Amino acid sequence: MGVKINRRGFIKNGALIIAGVSFLPMWARTSRKLTFGWVTDIHYAQAPVKWGRYFTESVNKLKEAIDLFNEEKVDFVIETGDFKDQTEPPVESETLSYLKTVEAEFIKFNGPRYHVLGNHDLDSLSKKQFTSNVDNTGIKSGATYYYFDQSGFRFIVLDACFKSDGSDYDHDNFHWTDTNIPPEQLAWLKKVLAQSDKPTIIFVHQLLDGEGDLYVNNAAYVRKVLEDSGTVAAVFQGHKHDGGARVINGILYYTLRALVEGSGKTNNSYAIVNLDTNGEVVIEGYRKAKDYDYKFQQRQLACL
Repeated sequence: MGVKINRRGFIKNGALIIAGVSFLPMWARTSRKLTFGWVTDIHYAQAPVKWGRYFTESVNKLKEAIDLFNEEKVDFVIETGDFKDQTEPPVESETLSYLKTVEAEFIKFNGPRYHVLGNHDLDSLSKKQFTSNVDNTGIKSGATYYYFDQSGFRFIVLDACFKSDGSDYDHDNFHWTDTNIPPEQLAWLKKVLAQSDKPTIIFVHQLLDGEGDLYVNNAAYVRKVLEDSGTVAAVFQGHKHDGGARVINGILYYTLRALVEGSGKTNNSYAIVNLDTNGEVVIEGYRKAKDYDYKFQQRQLACL
């Protein structure tokens, strides 16, 4: 698809349209719409360029995104992990300052804000240190996985920053490929899904749509939980810096391109996601982020 200039004057890529499966018509009896702003893999730090990551430019890139989200009056904003990074060798106090700096830009959005934990958020911090220095609107401080309801949708944030033994990532005590959703969180997820027939969106940092180093170790089981609920429309992910999208058993898995990659405004990446309870998921990608249109229609819920 060709590059185009959208009505807001930002460079956008062409959209890919995919037809999906259907969901129960009860969702569409009264159509309700919602939009949210999305960024991922900001990796802010005062660190030299490495692997094409321009860490020091991330706050200015985030500012561009937040300015547009405010202009468009989206309903909320979310970042899906690797909010900050670190220097080498890591210094905890410096890492905390990077977190506070990028959060200070993020809170300039005039509305609800949410965070997802990524592996780099815990490279020289604990989960408690991270969560005590950010705000998730209406969510109890310290929660690393949680849900909220808005405009006819349920949104669920997952935390895959656990080692195979079930322990938390903490001050770089982990290998980035050892990423898991532990049994306690899975039980919680099943309960939260069963409690609602709202169309549901999942947010997670590490990937759920495959196998390999970038993917949650028990991703296949997590996907089965999502599929069995019958209510999950899409999973929005980070971690894989070049992004991507696929549909598995009626669920869209969209990975947003990392904001940190490349230098200058033209290498920025962020999105506005438009949802409608009639079945439409429209992702408007800005700068390097890809557009994506998805339509889910009615199918029988597994829970009925």
